[in-house]
Amino acid sequence: MEILKILNNNVVTTLNENGQEMVVMGRGLAFQKKPGQTIDPSVIEKQFILKDKETSGKLDQLLKYTSEEYLDLASEILIYAQKHVPYELNEYLYVALTDHLSFAIARFKQGIELKNNLLYEVRKYYKREYQIAKRCLDIIENRTGIRLNEDEAGSIALHLVNSQLTGENMQAAVQVTEMVDNILNIVKYFYQMELDETTINYERFVTHLRYFAVRFIRKEVPEDTVDDFMHEQVMRKYNQAYQCTERINMYLEKNVDWPLSQDERVYLTVHIHRVTYREYKENQQKQ
Repeated sequence: MEILKILNNNVVTTLNENGQEMVVMGRGLAFQKKPGQTIDPSVIEKQFILKDKETSGKLDQLLKYTSEEYLDLASEILIYAQKHVPYELNEYLYVALTDHLSFAIARFKQGIELKNNLLYEVRKYYKREYQIAKRCLDIIENRTGIRLNEDEAGSIALHLVNSQLTGENMQAAVQVTEMVDNILNIVKYFYQMELDETTINYERFVTHLRYFAVRFIRKEVPEDTVDDFMHEQVMRKYNQAYQCTERINMYLEKNVDWPLSQDERVYLTVHIHRVTYREYKENQQKQ
């Protein structure tokens, strides 16, 4: 295994047997070494593959100003996280999380703790990622002796969520979260009720909204598959839910210039009916 590029004394890039670029870490790995020279396998502590040249370049820039201990910490966190999420974590997360941790810990040492304005929404909509992020706070404390607050758990959770938006930036995860929250608030206001967040219908609805928001971020316009007859049937059968969908459409047209397709009207209407029907009927009976 030959050194391709030296990032610092403890971190280098190399190629594996399949010709893929890898980051290899180990104490003193590159001390007094040059590109082209062989790496001693006995000093390798961690390694991961870089599939994207852009990621490699950004990591190179980052490590010029950031200690590799944060890359090591990010690596440990992501190894843990990958075991507990059902999707593949984007490799750029190594760079983004390394950068985030270095600044978060630096701010903590300076007595600066920033509030995460989306913490409530993150805890609500991304429960799995938030629980993983809380465990990551333990990992950080064990490694550094520093206990970051729950706001940082929210930020780490958003990084995990953002990893599903391959090719997007962190703002995409924030935008998705805000769109989901706004649509849910429209439904609650329209029906004048709180939604039962413990139900499977609620989970399905939120998941649908998240994927819808991701399509908006990527400007993906799916082809309509629902015919006019089905659209009319849903509109008549679930008229109140359809009216709520129209309110959501007005919000989307006005605020993000993204009107709902016929397919999306049908799917949203069905989800809204499912998530509100039982409680709405109970409220009607009480009146």
